[in-house]
Amino acid sequence: MLDKLLKQPFSLANVFETMRDGMMIVDRDGNIIFLNKAAEDITGFSREEVVGRQCSILDTDTCTMLTDSGRQRKCDLFKVGAVENKRCRIRTNDGRFVHLLKNAVILRDEGGEIVGAVESMTDITSLYRKEKEIEGLKEELRQESWFMGLLGKGATIQRLYEQIRNASGSDAAVLICGESGTGKNLVANAIHKMSRRRNGPFIAMNCASLNDQLLESELFGHKKGSFTGAVCDRIGRFEAADSGTMFLDEIGDMPALMQVKLLRVLEEKIVEVVGDHSPIPVDIRLVSATNKDLDRLVGEKKFREDLLYRINSICIRIPPLRERAEDIPVLAIHYLKKIAAVNDKLVSGISPQALEVLQQYHWSGNVRQLINAIEHSVISCKTDTIEVSALPDYVFTNEKAEDTASTVDVGKIQAALARYRGNRTLAARHLGISRVTLWKKIKESGI
Repeated sequence: MLDKLLKQPFSLANVFETMRDGMMIVDRDGNIIFLNKAAEDITGFSREEVVGRQCSILDTDTCTMLTDSGRQRKCDLFKVGAVENKRCRIRTNDGRFVHLLKNAVILRDEGGEIVGAVESMTDITSLYRKEKEIEGLKEELRQESWFMGLLGKGATIQRLYEQIRNASGSDAAVLICGESGTGKNLVANAIHKMSRRRNGPFIAMNCASLNDQLLESELFGHKKGSFTGAVCDRIGRFEAADSGTMFLDEIGDMPALMQVKLLRVLEEKIVEVVGDHSPIPVDIRLVSATNKDLDRLVGEKKFREDLLYRINSICIRIPPLRERAEDIPVLAIHYLKKIAAVNDKLVSGISPQALEVLQQYHWSGNVRQLINAIEHSVISCKTDTIEVSALPDYVFTNEKAEDTASTVDVGKIQAALARYRGNRTLAARHLGISRVTLWKKIKESGI
């Protein structure tokens, strides 16, 4: 029957050859009688090498067992009748391991007798690798470098962790100060998850993202018809955050009118929906964040002084990345693994020289900018290790020293050339001058 199946006038075998998934047909004794082209590519065996031989030649971990006399075939397919979406691993002809998603079903003749089975195989090796990468990242979450989504183990970041622990033990309003890209939202989330309100909602709102009317509607809710576009009733975020935490990001950009309304919420614990003057009691813990100097804004009459005293009962300052350079290797390696997995790149490390460059850069965009640099490097990298040449150009700008062509002395040139092993392009980038200028300086000084 199986021979007839493969010799149909419409050439069923040719149909099998066009399939992207591997396909194998075996007789009832497990002998391979057909292997399509995709299966040859996956297993590394040609059909001439396997036809007529036992399917155990593929050394499938779910179809063989180890005995005193070696590996023996152990197949339950002919007992259960089918296999659906079963993961397994095979050893290819060249000794590699390939991970498969397998489906199989038995074949019967006209009389209902079992004559064999057909099996499809999908190569999921790349998916398996990504899953292992994700497992590795999850494992890192349990290591000492991690704290509630934040990463770092230096003394500076440890002090931040201690501040978060202290803040989570009370219900006082918290103001988180820090530059853009430092992770203010992560700190706010950590405070909530460690607080007594952890089982309540965590509602976030960016105060700089909307105009006055829309911000008021988002925070307090509105009644249908209260303004143009209000086509239905909508609950506000303060009300949604009842019994939980309300996180107001970029509070320094909150309009003056909204500052007054927020002050009333904090003092009276009530909100009024736009279009309805009935007060609604709310029980929230306020956490705010800003990248601005609120004291300066108070002096400029752009932020209410009484509101500032209401929102900063506890003030937490997140250190910029340049103040915790000792954490850059940990952060860089973590995001390297994550980005490499997403982009299916076999990049697993960063050279000491490249790490040194990263640690010396100013990082005005903080962790967010570091992630961008690592993503650029992973995509540009041609080997399994990120070298200096794969880093983005801007990290070679020596912002700390702010060197100019006129102030670059011989000592700095010699140090840069030694650091980059004579590579003039990289040395020039580091010094913040052009390659031509560096060449002139070298010639003038006789280096």
